[in-house]
Amino acid sequence: MRTYEELFIVNTSATEEEQDAIIEMLRGVITTGGGTLDKVEKWGVRKLAYRVDRQLEGIYILLEFSTNTAETAKEVERRLRVADLVIKFITVRMDERMRRVEKRKKRREKRAARKPQITAPLAPIVPGVRPDMPAAPEFPMPAAPLPLEDAPVTAEAASEPAAEN
Repeated sequence: MRTYEELFIVNTSATEEEQDAIIEMLRGVITTGGGTLDKVEKWGVRKLAYRVDRQLEGIYILLEFSTNTAETAKEVERRLRVADLVIKFITVRMDERMRRVEKRKKRREKRAARKPQITAPLAPIVPGVRPDMPAAPEFPMPAAPLPLEDAPVTAEAASEPAAEN
């Protein structure tokens, strides 16, 4: 069984009865083709992305149907193409998309199963200490600056003892 989504845009001048007539016509095409109309959603008036047939807005209607043959979907498209009130339409085969999503999900699960699981507890987080960096040495490094309170003022002052007056 193939599942399709049919989204079509109807002219805003169409009345509610005309919209229902289009939906019933498509329901008849689908059922005579051996399919079932699963869902009908009327999204209402929405702004179009670009001007189509001098229209800036349209009434969006979504149909979801299942059928055994692609001929039914082609007939639905043909009927929408010749309907005067329909501005645009698009048909998407959903079962192929769902199959691709399922394949992608299975591949991700396989990849996740191959990754090693962390069983050792993690080290506690200490503020200011990065676990990926080694601990700072207790003595100053040769190129490291000295702390300000221990730094001598000049080179002579460092070599001579402090003189008292």
